[in-house]
Amino acid sequence: MDERLKKQLDFILEIDKEKNILRQTHLSGHGRRENDSEHAWHMAIMAYLLRDYSNEPVDIAKVMLMCLIHDIVEIDAGDTYAYDAEGLKTQKAREDAAKERIFSLLPEDQKEELIALFDEFEDFSTAESKFAHAMDNLQPLLLNNSNGGGDWREHGVSAEQVYGRQRKTTLGSEKLYEVTDHIIREHVEKGNLKK
Repeated sequence: MDERLKKQLDFILEIDKEKNILRQTHLSGHGRRENDSEHAWHMAIMAYLLRDYSNEPVDIAKVMLMCLIHDIVEIDAGDTYAYDAEGLKTQKAREDAAKERIFSLLPEDQKEELIALFDEFEDFSTAESKFAHAMDNLQPLLLNNSNGGGDWREHGVSAEQVYGRQRKTTLGSEKLYEVTDHIIREHVEKGNLKK
């Protein structure tokens, strides 16, 4: 088999492992915990459908690809819960090591391309990365809202913690942040988020 194709197929099989990485967020309607690949797929579709609400014009294909690859590193690094202060301290180092190992399975040009895209997402400085982050923030919020705030209650999350994460949504989409703010306020009133 051609070496380039073999590397591509090896990478394709490796990223199948993303389906085994469970997140803290439950599927809508009080379903099971979602996995990373479901989260990424959902974000990519959301980005396409909600692209008109980006603060700036974006290359939507690039945003969608960012959404699809941003959690591949969790195959090695594991999922770090958004409100886990201890886990967040080591997240970057774990993800950097995973990024190098996993993307190195690809031919060099594709490795460089996907690492650059991953790094752009993490750097949070382009219109595309800001909008992709807005999707990364909004997607679990929508699922948690659909579950009556159960994930927030289970982990004792405060409104300030959620606002701390969600405030960055405004950089990608002020309109979607309005939706976010409304949802958070509702869950504070219902007692699902600590004040």
